[in-house]
Amino acid sequence: QVQLVESGGGLVQPGGSLRLSCEVSGSIFSFNPLGWYRQAPGKQRELVASFIITHGSTDYADSVKGRFTISTNSAKNTVDLQMNSLKPEDTAVYYCYAAQRWPRADYWGQGTQVTVSS
Repeated sequence: QVQLVESGGGLVQPGGSLRLSCEVSGSIFSFNPLGWYRQAPGKQRELVASFIITHGSTDYADSVKGRFTISTNSAKNTVDLQMNSLKPEDTAVYYCYAAQRWPRADYWGQGTQVTVSS
């Protein structure tokens, strides 16, 4: 059974930084893509950033471009999200996502709360 375990959420002031990490059980090369989503109260879950393993490419929501960076660590089997210049509108529960290549299946982490407030 695949498990995604997130860490790194918390409370930060506007303009601050946080780094989220998601440990994937098994090799990250078994998944494509890997990514982070978020869901704010009363809103739909939205894609924040994704990493395409087969191309080594990344994609970001317009609202986070230039502030967030997604990366992977194959030695630790993690997908990380570095969040800089955080804004109150970044407040949400952040979920790690992994699409297993074969057999095809989608997996989600349990979510980690990020709160940006002064």
